[in-house]
Amino acid sequence: MAWVVDTCVLLDIFSGDPQFAESSAECLARHLSDGLVVSPITFVELAPAFGGNLSLQEQFLAEVGVQWPSLWTVRDTLSAHELWWRHLEKKRQKESLKRLVADVLIQAFARRFQGLITRNPRDFAGVQVVSV
Repeated sequence: MAWVVDTCVLLDIFSGDPQFAESSAECLARHLSDGLVVSPITFVELAPAFGGNLSLQEQFLAEVGVQWPSLWTVRDTLSAHELWWRHLEKKRQKESLKRLVADVLIQAFARRFQGLITRNPRDFAGVQVVSV
């Protein structure tokens, strides 16, 4: 079963980040045989890095072995609904920090797969995470 790759990991590699590019690339290489995918949210989040050039973005994803497109399902929507509601309940009770809805959507998508490869494991409690 495939792993979902978080946006930050792909940006590390694309930008040649001096601190994280190598470890991010090595992590993807270790999990390549399981399959690597991106959520539709990550695909959208990557657009600015490529200047909106869809061909360049698709070429990059192919070069690092990440499959696209991966369809968003009703199950993903229901999972995101639950996760966002729980987050807001915790926030109301002052038990939770600020969280972007994009992270909730990526986590919901990752629940359907083996887990998530990310550099931000604390942002994704409740889903199996491989930390770069």
